[in-house]
Amino acid sequence: MKLLLFILFGILLAGIPAVAKKHIVYVGTYTKGVGDGIFVYSFNDQSGRLTNLKKPAVINNPSYLTISADKKYLYAVEELSNLDSSKSGGVSAFRIEKDLKLSLINHVLTHGADPCHLTISPDGKKMVVSNYSGGSLSMFNVLPDGSLSEMVQRIQDTGSGPFPGRQTGPHAHSAQFNATGKLLFAADLGIDELKIYNVGVGEIAYNPDSQPFVKLAPGSGPRHFDFSPDGRFIYVICELNSTIEVLMKYGGEWKQVQTIKTIPKDYKGENWCADIHLSPDGRFVYGSNRGHNSISVFKRDPTNGKLVWAQTVSVEGNWPRNFTIDPTGRFILVANEKSNDITVFRIDEPSGKIAYTGFKVPNQSPVCLKFLR
Repeated sequence: MKLLLFILFGILLAGIPAVAKKHIVYVGTYTKGVGDGIFVYSFNDQSGRLTNLKKPAVINNPSYLTISADKKYLYAVEELSNLDSSKSGGVSAFRIEKDLKLSLINHVLTHGADPCHLTISPDGKKMVVSNYSGGSLSMFNVLPDGSLSEMVQRIQDTGSGPFPGRQTGPHAHSAQFNATGKLLFAADLGIDELKIYNVGVGEIAYNPDSQPFVKLAPGSGPRHFDFSPDGRFIYVICELNSTIEVLMKYGGEWKQVQTIKTIPKDYKGENWCADIHLSPDGRFVYGSNRGHNSISVFKRDPTNGKLVWAQTVSVEGNWPRNFTIDPTGRFILVANEKSNDITVFRIDEPSGKIAYTGFKVPNQSPVCLKFLR
């Protein structure tokens, strides 16, 4: 009798709809000068609906954002090259207020042109900014009050690549610390390298690792990358040749184990890859295609790290730059820069495939989406 009651109770619980939670997402954009540049949305994790909370922050070209682990601070690049005589861009630190508005704490120069990405170390004490046109990395300390120090170190890349017009010099595009914070990886689109640095202490804290870089295919243009949950694999999306490079730590060195295209073989138009993310459980890899205007989905083998194509889906917009997976792992939100909108897709848990929800919200030149987790 008790078993029967337990089964009936379980059936009743299964029929009760899950309670929707509202998550907050900040959106970075390209602006036309100083103006409303960072927007705040509420996201319903059951329906997939986005709602503009109409609490914008004024800034110039906040094309990439990141949020501190304690959820107290937000940081934004200012993708510019004219903030001083050295052709510098900038970074702004904001306090996230209780009403979700952003209050400026301070602003520092990157001493490199067109900063396009920033990342914070796992301990929350260091920040690294990638300067695209400057071809350099700028290092800062994150101070206890959330403000940023002046630049403490700068690393200038050198070299070029064979792709016409896009690889005449270095173009640092993104950087990330590994889970321990002891290594920093940085993708340079202009020289086809994934750089590797040891992270120490002191004024010169970042030094080349014993394996200082992984050389990728000539003309590939590595842009963004993501780590597998166990840290054994790195997935690099390459903008210029529309591929994902799979790297594996083998015998103390990172080596390429697979190259896979992100667009259909019969597609003849232009395409420039942008962003890449693994699913939270590490079973799937997603990559965005600008030009083909799609998200490609790959199933991942956790043993050898290799990918198998599963699906390519229209983003229902134009020029998908950055995209993000919501905190539940059930949705993907896509920032479509040229169609001025954000589209929402639901993830099928067993297959990893995605389907358009029908939700599309207008936003001027969205290029970065960050959840306040």
